[in-house]
Amino acid sequence: MLETVRGPRQLIVGEGVAQNIPRVVAESGSRVLIVTDQVVLEQPGVAGIVAAVREKVEVVEVFSDATPDVPLADVDLAVSVAAEVDADVILAIGGGTVIDLAKIVGVIWRHGGTPRDFYGESKVPGPTIPLVAVPTTSGTGSELTPVSVLTDPDRELKVGVSSVHIVPDFAIVDPELTYTCPATVTAHSGIDAFCHAVESYTARPRAHGPRDPVEQVFLGRNPITDHYALLAAERIARSLLRAVRDGGDTDARADMSYGSMLAGLAFSHAGNAAPHALQYPIGAATHTPHGLGVGLLLPYALDAARDAIGDRLAILAGVCGLDVTDASDAEAADTFLTWLDGLLADIGIPPTLADIGVARADLPRFAEMASGVTRLIQNHPGPTDTASLTAILEAAWTGDRTRHALTQSRDSDRPST
Repeated sequence: MLETVRGPRQLIVGEGVAQNIPRVVAESGSRVLIVTDQVVLEQPGVAGIVAAVREKVEVVEVFSDATPDVPLADVDLAVSVAAEVDADVILAIGGGTVIDLAKIVGVIWRHGGTPRDFYGESKVPGPTIPLVAVPTTSGTGSELTPVSVLTDPDRELKVGVSSVHIVPDFAIVDPELTYTCPATVTAHSGIDAFCHAVESYTARPRAHGPRDPVEQVFLGRNPITDHYALLAAERIARSLLRAVRDGGDTDARADMSYGSMLAGLAFSHAGNAAPHALQYPIGAATHTPHGLGVGLLLPYALDAARDAIGDRLAILAGVCGLDVTDASDAEAADTFLTWLDGLLADIGIPPTLADIGVARADLPRFAEMASGVTRLIQNHPGPTDTASLTAILEAAWTGDRTRHALTQSRDSDRPST
């Protein structure tokens, strides 16, 4: 047996725990850079946190200009603010974009260079300055994970910096900070968290050597990640639609915060797979939200891998509260995928890539680009050659996720005889 589990030095989760932020920050440093965005900063709860930190910490500077998908220009600006105050601790308050930005700022501020120096796995040479991460959405799990996803204008897809050294030191997850999250953001972030859980649970298992847990970040599923992933899927399945329809449903908000956190713990080791890899070029080309893209792609990628994960899809059906007591694995898998189609429709996720402006002619190019995202694609439990990835995209473009459609798509690519 050879496994590893990654996470913050301390995880604090529950209603009201945000009151601990000023003390945690003050115990971590005396010159704090707060990273957030303008929308989040205007929320009364967040404004109160910032004011309380100012009372507790000697020097505070706020960078509130974070923009979606972490463009490299934001990194430069935030690092310059860190330099102005000689920051020795970072507090990130916001969604995944904000926390991902704070992670890479910590890397550059401590180690120098540019983000491009750290693309890929395990390129960060050592620890960064302390990071306290406070999510205001329930989805990315970035407050717990070893990944920062960036947008590079010189590339046609998003890029990732993955390292155990960028896991936040403290994660403070307070569902009360999500109560004002709009329905659309709740839907997109929430389905992203569900994808994290499902992709972790269905990730390809891999044998490891003694150096792998140090040299690699994503290592495939294991019994511990399975545990976290199933708990996450259960909570999100029962509460995502409720949270979207009624942002004031405090029980649903709590479930989503816990579910997102658990899914983050799962994929910090197991890793994400094809839906995330395929979304990178699609998201960059269409400028559509990350959660929307991975949610749209999830059922198509799962259906394409049914031969390898049918039993796991059946277990997910039961965990998500579906009545599959007397069903075979194949029937239960069908039930799960049909339920997932319905959930996506109910929360407003478009059913096809055509609906979000993807040109059919671009599908092979997107598949080729995604195939190069090795840290993700290697976790996909089904075939990962470019033709198979293109077939997934073809199914997602037409809206027919049946295995027959995938087979037909592959056959259409073969020369006639």
